[in-house]
Amino acid sequence: MILEESNQNNTTKKDSDLRYLSPLKIETKTEKKYCYFEKRNIKYIDYKDPTFLIKFLNAQGKILPRRITGTLQKNQNKLNSAIKRCRHIGLLPFVTDDLR
Repeated sequence: MILEESNQNNTTKKDSDLRYLSPLKIETKTEKKYCYFEKRNIKYIDYKDPTFLIKFLNAQGKILPRRITGTLQKNQNKLNSAIKRCRHIGLLPFVTDDLR
C-alpha cells in the first residue's frame, strides 16, 4: 500500500516536470520594421537639423542601433556620420543626462 502511494506520487511528479520542459507559448508583437528614410524617400540626411537627428538618439545621447530603429545599413551609416558632424560643430551634445 505504501509502495502504491509512492508510485502515484512519482507519476504526478514526472508529469509536472514534463510540463515545464515544453517551451512556453509567449505571444510577442512582431511588428514589421521599416526604414524611416526609404519610406519617406529621404536621400540626404541633413546634419544641420538637430531636432530631426534627436529622434535617433536615446536619453543619454547615444545613437540608437539598427535593430531598434529598423533603418537600412546604408542609411544608418549616413545617419551616424550626420550625427557625428552635428556633434562636432556643436549643435548636439556628445553626452547628456536628459536629452529628451
